[in-house]
Amino acid sequence: MSIDVLQERIRKGKNPFVVDLALKLSDLPPGLLENAGGAAVAYGQFCRELLNALKGIVPAVRVSFTAFAVLGPDGLVQLQSVLHSAASLGYYVVLEAPCVSSPMMAEAVAEAVWGDHAVYPCDGLMISVYPGSDTIRPFIPYVKSKKKDLFPVVRSSNKSAPELQDLLTGSRLVHMAAADLVNRFGEELTGKFGYARISVVVGANAADGLRTLRNKYPKLFFLVDDMDYTGCNVKNCSYAFDKFGHGAAVCTGPTVTAAWQKAQTDGSDYLEQAVRAAERMNKTLSRYVTVL
Repeated sequence: MSIDVLQERIRKGKNPFVVDLALKLSDLPPGLLENAGGAAVAYGQFCRELLNALKGIVPAVRVSFTAFAVLGPDGLVQLQSVLHSAASLGYYVVLEAPCVSSPMMAEAVAEAVWGDHAVYPCDGLMISVYPGSDTIRPFIPYVKSKKKDLFPVVRSSNKSAPELQDLLTGSRLVHMAAADLVNRFGEELTGKFGYARISVVVGANAADGLRTLRNKYPKLFFLVDDMDYTGCNVKNCSYAFDKFGHGAAVCTGPTVTAAWQKAQTDGSDYLEQAVRAAERMNKTLSRYVTVL
């Protein structure tokens, strides 16, 4: 499955949302956490049930390696189960990778997620661009041969991101230099809709950056991250899309996964609340973006 499939599903469903399944254990419904027989099992069950509930409503999900890994060995077993469930239900699956800080680790991660005996299968992989180009190169053969997608993070949404990512380096901001690097890798790896299979993750609170990047790089697909963060809003996210409503998807987490908390229920209706929240999110974005 490639970026073309993701774009096609977004166009068909008119819903450019990716639901992030990473959440704190305190955001799990109490009843589920009490009855599942362990935190890792509860987390895995929650994700699988949510995947079933959101099928046909959202085209893609993101799964965090770290969120499962911190739960211990059982967490990694549950991670594999969730990834396989997402694939079997037809989702485009983005895996937020563990730390890739060296070429050696990049090779190991690439083999684990996209190799012939992949234990953590996914369609797209999210990594940091900041270790440099030699941690991107090991993924390129898989992107080419297996039509996989790589999403280096060039501008994150956390509050302190500007401390480094918005610094001026020569005539460019640091995150613009990072996007330039990614673009060089993606130029010759475009799909039928014209978007590169090596694209970028950009924070939903970086409105000016989104505008600039969209204008400068029409072939990069944008995964607009962390819609749930303070300072992020739907209007900002709309700057990532082109005039046809293409070329981007918006990632949201607790707004959907922990919707039962916002509704102030006991959590027994968490699936119903998640579905309602996902539908509301799409309706809100449609005020600013029309997917043609």
